[in-house]
Amino acid sequence: MISLVIFIAPYALLSGIFFQNTPERAYGLRRFYVNIAIFILGIRIEKDGKLYNESCLYVCNHRSFSDPLILLKYLDAYVIAKAEVADMPLIHTGAKLTGIIYVKRDSKDSRTAVRRTLIKTIKEDNFNVLVYPEGTTNPFKSVMEYRPGTFLEAAKHGIAVVPVVLEYKHEKDVWFNRGLFAQFFRQFGHPFTHTKLSVGPMFKNEDGIALRDEVWQWSENKNQEMHDGWGSYFSEHEKI
Repeated sequence: MISLVIFIAPYALLSGIFFQNTPERAYGLRRFYVNIAIFILGIRIEKDGKLYNESCLYVCNHRSFSDPLILLKYLDAYVIAKAEVADMPLIHTGAKLTGIIYVKRDSKDSRTAVRRTLIKTIKEDNFNVLVYPEGTTNPFKSVMEYRPGTFLEAAKHGIAVVPVVLEYKHEKDVWFNRGLFAQFFRQFGHPFTHTKLSVGPMFKNEDGIALRDEVWQWSENKNQEMHDGWGSYFSEHEKI
């Protein structure tokens, strides 16, 4: 939290007086912060796959609160996040400055507005967008069914979708729904957090449901593959 103050507060102040905040500047600040945070927290990442030059919709499975920290080390993107993040003043300030799109999942109007913003961000502004289509953190070995909304929009507007899969080696790194601070100490109380990160191929399809199913299937296959050589702590049917 202190490190966020050190990074975000001066930038927020100076950007309003001496220079204009732009996505490029914000991405630079975010990546600088993320790299330092990953080093301090002892996160070790095995990465494969490449990012793309054209703006895309990136979709990722969701294991823990640290997922965006790991992925945004490599990816410049606006992140779609639940509206509750806006209630955390400092985190909200940093997120707003460095690229976030809020959604109220229980509001149809909010979801519609977010989809319009997603399309504009990718098609007109030429920036990437990152979505977690499981809708919540998932403690199961299998990837949960992806929600179809963003895939339907991607298919309708000819937007390319790139799946990303992130997996943790240790059960303590996976979110266990007992509070942010409890999770932080549970996850980073052991020496290193080992992760695997894989960026998939680019998918396009005029059928949104077919697009969702193709992306999910690639993600599920990759997720299962990641456990090879690690030994799995996940159960197909039981939560950690």
